Amino acid sequence: MSVTIPKETFSFLNKLAKNNNRDWFNERKPEFKAIEAKVKSAYNHLGELMAAHDQIEKIKIFRIYRDVRFSKNKLPYKTHFGGSFTRKKPELRGGYYLHIQPNNESFIAAGFWEPNKEDLLRVRKEFEMDDSEMRAILNNKTFSETWGNFVGDELKTAPKGFDKAHPAIDLIRKKQYIFIKKYSDKEVLQDDFLENVNDAFKKIRPYFDYMSDVLTTNLNGESLL
Repeated sequence: MSVTIPKETFSFLNKLAKNNNRDWFNERKPEFKAIEAKVKSAYNHLGELMAAHDQIEKIKIFRIYRDVRFSKNKLPYKTHFGGSFTRKKPELRGGYYLHIQPNNESFIAAGFWEPNKEDLLRVRKEFEMDDSEMRAILNNKTFSETWGNFVGDELKTAPKGFDKAHPAIDLIRKKQYIFIKKYSDKEVLQDDFLENVNDAFKKIRPYFDYMSDVLTTNLNGESLL
């Protein structure tokens, strides 16, 4: 029997969105815990599938409770499930994320969400020197049909020390290097959803291999490990 996202996940999260308060949630906590256990099982199963083609160091499934201390939004609960899959450091770079949310808001993501300033500068310097390998990955049909192009934050102009007229400025000015693939509710609830996600994660590998090589070497190609 295949491991799936339970069908009751979306109905519960939709009800939670309309009743986002502690009294309502606490009365239905046993129902939530039963759903959460099945969702965690699905994330862990996906991690097992991924282990066949990557070295996953850590699976982190985020709690339903929101940290409202520094937020204007004081609603206590998230209305989605999220979990990350961390690759083995320091030689393997990049990370994976699975987001489960009703009303066709589910998605997977892969890449670099918050690169530190050293890694960001190293990647930008690589693109300044030679962007041909990255372009080849982006233009590969198998890759682009699954992942499309980069999404995420970017500067409006060139970062300090870079030429705003450089041919690779579209890559250089990015602050995040991530890809996103969206899923409908119907797709998420299909029996082969986790297998499809795993297949998509497999197809990100040329990008991860390239970025791991960049981030573990200097501009002369000498290993930093």
